[in-house]
Amino acid sequence: MTPGPAERAAALRHAIEDANRAYYVHDAPALSDAEYDRLFQELLALEESHPGIRTADSPTQRVGAEPASSLAKYTHRRPMLSLANAFDPEGLAAWEERNARMTPEVREAGYMMEVKIDGAAVSLTYEEGRLVMGATRGNGVIGEDITANLRTVPDVPLELRGGGWPRLMEVRGEVYLPFESFRRLNARREAEGEPLFANPRNAAAGSLRQLDPGITRRRRVRMFAFAIEPIEGRLPAASHGEVLEQLAAWGFQVEPHRRRAADLAGVQEAVPDFERLLRELPFQADGVVIKVDPLALHTELGVVGGREPRWAIARKFAPESAITRLLGIHVNVGRTGALNPYARLEPVEVSGVIVSAATLHNEELIAQKDLREGDWVEVIRAGEVIPQIVGALAERRDGTERPFVMPERCPACGTPAERPAGEAMRYCPNVSCPGRVLEGIVHFASRGAMDIRGLGYERVRQFLETGLIRNVADLYEIRAEQLVELERFAGQSAEQLVRAIEASKAQPLSLLLFGLGIRHVGKTVAQLLARRFGRMEALMEAPQETVNAVPGVGPAIAEAVAGFFADERNRELVARLQRAKLTMTEAGAARADGALTGKNYVLTGTLPTLTRGRATELIERAGGRVTGSVSRQTHTVVAGDDAGGKLDRARALGVEVIDEAELLRRVGDET
Repeated sequence: MTPGPAERAAALRHAIEDANRAYYVHDAPALSDAEYDRLFQELLALEESHPGIRTADSPTQRVGAEPASSLAKYTHRRPMLSLANAFDPEGLAAWEERNARMTPEVREAGYMMEVKIDGAAVSLTYEEGRLVMGATRGNGVIGEDITANLRTVPDVPLELRGGGWPRLMEVRGEVYLPFESFRRLNARREAEGEPLFANPRNAAAGSLRQLDPGITRRRRVRMFAFAIEPIEGRLPAASHGEVLEQLAAWGFQVEPHRRRAADLAGVQEAVPDFERLLRELPFQADGVVIKVDPLALHTELGVVGGREPRWAIARKFAPESAITRLLGIHVNVGRTGALNPYARLEPVEVSGVIVSAATLHNEELIAQKDLREGDWVEVIRAGEVIPQIVGALAERRDGTERPFVMPERCPACGTPAERPAGEAMRYCPNVSCPGRVLEGIVHFASRGAMDIRGLGYERVRQFLETGLIRNVADLYEIRAEQLVELERFAGQSAEQLVRAIEASKAQPLSLLLFGLGIRHVGKTVAQLLARRFGRMEALMEAPQETVNAVPGVGPAIAEAVAGFFADERNRELVARLQRAKLTMTEAGAARADGALTGKNYVLTGTLPTLTRGRATELIERAGGRVTGSVSRQTHTVVAGDDAGGKLDRARALGVEVIDEAELLRRVGDET
């Protein structure tokens, strides 16, 4: 007998969740990517055809909501506390001694030890076992609502397994980015001309605060849960060890290297094991958290100054480091013109790797650390991240060290460098600067931008060295007969490259903007600008304040865009591209005089005929903006079947609510 839609959907959910658990928990994929995608798409289609069978904990509900205009504030029901630190055995002994003076039983109560993950703390609110809110730690009392983002994290249960949970509770956890995901993320950001994250902790925190949940999902952040705060109902545990077991039973990931010690002597004995373990973990960690095990003693010991629990402490470990000589500070020119200082070091081994260079980020950091060429410096490579200089050993100076001065002119082309107000970086504004032109042309031709197949580093370098091109506009004047005269070019490969260059003219305005390498303009910002202005000419002539008003852009980006188009060299470059007949428009761009211009819309529930994507497209084309949550800035909510909490909030705030038919009438599209 063929199963009905509800039965088939339940079977698909079960298979997909089993596959997720095998992949994320056991690191042993049970399905191929193709088979997983097939099952997922089948479930998605079933739920779209039969909205009534969709469940809150379905894997399809992790795809995230529409991008938000801003992150709303959220007040934690229970404060999120900080931890005191101990850096040596004496510090741990002093901690226990302070607690024992208040509660002597603490000496024999036992301790739980957990790896201290170096990530971003979050709080998850569950009501009747269902996730209803997720928030950042913030200042411990007030955080930010990131529910839509946390729903995309595979380790966050949308509905708890089993039973026995308090009716209302907050689960605390640490969101982190595994090293492999961190490396992939930075490689992608480098290819797209965006600043690199210095470490996985910053990357995890930045991923959680994205306005577009799709970005959070693509970055593949993970989470370990470590605490339960019951609000209504009883906690089914008497010790912290039982709390961790209960979290695992409900479907959370709990850090697997936890260990119980009968007393402080057992803790001190285990600390070196944890220190060795940290070097082998696939994620960043900087110590071990030690907690008094019985929960009853947590109440007795209390909190210091409303900030730190007496019953827990972090035993921190110093990152691996080495001492070496800072031979010199050099500056290279990035694709966007950023002047990037870096340190050339006398080669030294750090964490098993030979390090001969380290990032210095910007001149302010160099001044803050008082680094001088010739200094003896301490270098760390904590958590397999980019090597960094901790500081100089000033006591070892002999007077031959030389202070570093950031060049006032670009070291590659001599153009006066610019340093925008409020920014730490200096930039070369010359788009034809030879120091940035190679990287710039390779980026322009990359698959994520103009997609000119066959035009990589070696060929761009060859074209520059032979004088065939000087900038991206020259690409569109290349002829096949010129290419066959170069080394390693046959007639067929020459024709293929010329055809690829010609085909790139059809790429939309958003990809052209991204390809031009405007500072701060990654692919997402390029799409926002292209959809808002529609034509290159309109963007070029737009005042800075108009660009700044585009949701998701902001002052720094607006200043960079306005500055780029104010430079005559850049305007001439764009003019040449226009004469070469590149596409200077964006399909589906918002109309400046659209019926919904300046209005914020929220979509909720299942609409009778429109998909969420189609409804969003219609609203944006009419000049409106779709956000993911209802707030006082929302103008209208479009509600369909099973609208839920967003509809209730709209009514509570007095926000206008309309149906699909009224939306179609307003946008003038009844198809």
